[in-house]
Amino acid sequence: MNDMESSKVEQSRVTLMDEPTSSSNSGARTVEEIKIPVPYGHISGKWWGPRTEQPIIAIHGWQDNAGTWDKLIPLLPNSLSVLAIDLPGHGLSSHYPKGQFYYLFWDGVIVVRRIVKYFNWKKITIMGHSLGGAIGFLYAGIFPDEVSNLISIDIVSPTIREVAFQTDNAAGIVDQFLKYETLTEANMPCYSYEEMIDIVEDAYKGSITRDSCKILMKRGMALTPNNKGYHFSRDVRLKVSGLGLLSQDLVMEFASKIKCNVLNIKGVPGMSFDKPEYYYIVLNKIRENAHVEFHEVEGTHHLHLNTPERINKIIADFIQKSYTENDESSSGSGSDIYP
Repeated sequence: MNDMESSKVEQSRVTLMDEPTSSSNSGARTVEEIKIPVPYGHISGKWWGPRTEQPIIAIHGWQDNAGTWDKLIPLLPNSLSVLAIDLPGHGLSSHYPKGQFYYLFWDGVIVVRRIVKYFNWKKITIMGHSLGGAIGFLYAGIFPDEVSNLISIDIVSPTIREVAFQTDNAAGIVDQFLKYETLTEANMPCYSYEEMIDIVEDAYKGSITRDSCKILMKRGMALTPNNKGYHFSRDVRLKVSGLGLLSQDLVMEFASKIKCNVLNIKGVPGMSFDKPEYYYIVLNKIRENAHVEFHEVEGTHHLHLNTPERINKIIADFIQKSYTENDESSSGSGSDIYP
């Protein structure tokens, strides 16, 4: 990235210390808070590692935020650059204007596309958890020649729903959206810090530890206007997410278009959003045109946040291998330097 590109984002720099996991990953790692302008405000993000290198785009799950990567990224090689974003309405990113519905999967694709065009990147690597992995799946299927690598954690594709689901549930979803739209900061409930953590821990039903809740809430809560308590910073309208889901036929068609290197890490027990067999049916479809590496790893749906030490080497090895293969194909020799 050149100086002009670097100056296009608002930023602040802090220094974090890597955990002492290995000598190759010791020392200080920088992370910058950035804001990327979009028509409705900005997309916030955390840029980990060197700004001179094109980053992996890391995308969090539904109602989470960029903090979901705070424990995993420090365990990856220091030479690796990662841009962890807050999706619209999540974390520190702008909410959509009043009256606009969140079509989660498609919104994510559009956001990634905006970022790619903003920085003028030609080919990207995406790392996504849950919703983020589903967004990466769609992006890799829509723009197959512009994705080098896709890393998905405990998801393989967008949630599959039969057509009848849409017809049976659309009315309730629309009315619920209109109800949530009337809520303002003034009439939203507020809580103490510990009450907020209790609510989050209970809502995730064991998927994240209490310590992980506190990490997510660094970007996930905000002081109320009167400073008498906290409320969630995410847009309440995100709870209404049942429109714009995909049928199995459509998911399979997108799967057939993917041709990048794919790393899929499935948590055991993890979390299932569809019929269990769909995971492997879709994964096998991707295999028809893409190189797929698949791992089942003991852990919850948020294993990357709770137990990142179980998957950091898998991810680092996959990235190193993929980048080395790309270097060999373009220059005839391997490289240990990540782009």
